[in-house]
Amino acid sequence: MLVVMLTVGTAYGGFLSDLFKKGGTAASKVKLDESTVTAGIKEALSLATDKTVTSLSSLDGYFANKSVKIVMPEKIQKVADTLGKFGFQRQVDDFVLSMNRAAEKAAPVAREHFVDAIKQMTVKDARKILEGGDTAATDFFREKTYNKLYDSFKPTISDSMDHVGVTNYYKDMMGKFTAIPFMNAASVDLDDYVTNEALDGLFHMVGEEEKKIRKDPAARVTDLLKEVFGGAT
Repeated sequence: MLVVMLTVGTAYGGFLSDLFKKGGTAASKVKLDESTVTAGIKEALSLATDKTVTSLSSLDGYFANKSVKIVMPEKIQKVADTLGKFGFQRQVDDFVLSMNRAAEKAAPVAREHFVDAIKQMTVKDARKILEGGDTAATDFFREKTYNKLYDSFKPTISDSMDHVGVTNYYKDMMGKFTAIPFMNAASVDLDDYVTNEALDGLFHMVGEEEKKIRKDPAARVTDLLKEVFGGAT
């Protein structure tokens, strides 16, 4: 295989070598210019975010994934524990399931924001990502899109919760709890809680996909990814 030195400068080659040294093939052995690297980063992000949104928006995308499952809010964990002891575990389980169903219905909203962030990425952004760690691209997305996603997700989450019955399940659960003598509980802003939990899960999964592309040759499913993230043989 012909070995060609990078044309984008030794410093830039240095980031690539450091970043992808675990990937097997040294990036310094592949002739890459900045536009190619930027295109590769964008393609990696497109694949990672699309796979994440598709996964999380499917049935049980949140609920069956322990790493992103939305659990009982800490402020009312006492409610869940108490109801379980009094034979009302079904009400607790229904409420938890309904929160996850709401997040799954809202997940597709993220796609358009991710696409916009990718389109706006500059060479400078790509350099910063290359200099960063295993989830540098995910961190970039979080910085660029979190507030916009929150603003879009919250009303969608609210509508989804109404559709899947979160509020009704919550009221049912809390009604059972407050009917128990001497029991009271703090109130919870469910829209805010589920929105933040859904977004945290979303970015967690994007980060996992990014790690795969950086570290696992099998995850580099296009020629461009192979070229940028480790070099094609």
